Amino acid sequence: MARDIATPRELDINTAYACLAGTGKHVMVSASEKSHVDPIAEICAIVAGGAADFASRPFLSLNINHVVPPLRFVPEACEVLEAAALRGIPIFVNSFDQAGASSPASLAGSLAQSVAETLAGMILVRLVNPDCPAIFGPRPLITDLRTGAMTGGCGEQAILMAGAVQMAGYYDLPNSCIAGATDSKEPDAQSGYEKALSVSLAAHVGCTMITQAGGMHAALMGVALESYVIDNDMLGDILRSVRGIEVSDENLGLETIAAVVSGEGHFLGEQDTYARMQTDFLYPALADRRSPEEWEGAGSPSYRERAVARTLEILANHWPAPLPDAADRAIREKMDIRLPAAQALKTEGNAA
Repeated sequence: MARDIATPRELDINTAYACLAGTGKHVMVSASEKSHVDPIAEICAIVAGGAADFASRPFLSLNINHVVPPLRFVPEACEVLEAAALRGIPIFVNSFDQAGASSPASLAGSLAQSVAETLAGMILVRLVNPDCPAIFGPRPLITDLRTGAMTGGCGEQAILMAGAVQMAGYYDLPNSCIAGATDSKEPDAQSGYEKALSVSLAAHVGCTMITQAGGMHAALMGVALESYVIDNDMLGDILRSVRGIEVSDENLGLETIAAVVSGEGHFLGEQDTYARMQTDFLYPALADRRSPEEWEGAGSPSYRERAVARTLEILANHWPAPLPDAADRAIREKMDIRLPAAQALKTEGNAA
């Protein structure tokens, strides 16, 4: 987000453009006023090749926080929601409650209030446009009652967010939640266990999309680029655990067991073992599985040191696929885009 852009409209437009220019994945942005929705929708239509093409395969959605707890609609945010729904832009309908501050201190009470607020937003979307995709996003948060500050990494936060996801399952709604919002200020042991707990619970109860799952620190007030690299390993392991154990006659491998028992006595040389190396097992990109001797011989680098080195390598050498030239030119002709064109950025980066 280009915080050096002074006007909210240009900030929203340039943020949407930068996100779309930086990845081929779905992106989530926001609009601070209803009048900002149309230019964002126009950018999407240009990239997709037309409004109908975008509607058939949307690659951008809007995060909209339509309430201020407890139970109060925000008129300006609801106007943004209405404008997005009329345009058919997918909407993340979010509510942010803090137990003990803007919602009841009891976990059950906080969850009930958050679910009610989010359902109200979902109904509003449906009233405006029944065909607009809407994602159920209750985000009940925990307050550290010693200070009044939000705490993102505690066990109560993990189970409260998991409970919100379970309510989405009860209503059979596509959903999103926050998990991974560690209170730690750096990628350390606290960061690791807090993120792994909250993301694992959310994933295992069936969250459709987990936001803030990587890179975040200080209860969402900070971000560390090397944490994205570290958390990428963590998320791979969590997704593998969600996949579980697939049981079938083939996977039980009774014939292979019988052959090994009467043969070599181990499975390392079996064809089945080799065949499953890439299908049944996940190999982390960064986590260290070397022997202690190998690790010491390499200078005993810490996890964070390896992550920083990998981050710098990515920043120096990776360039996302730019938008199609024709689409990029069309957007720049109509909008005040501040980010240099992709080729200019690449040249500047190589020179640096």
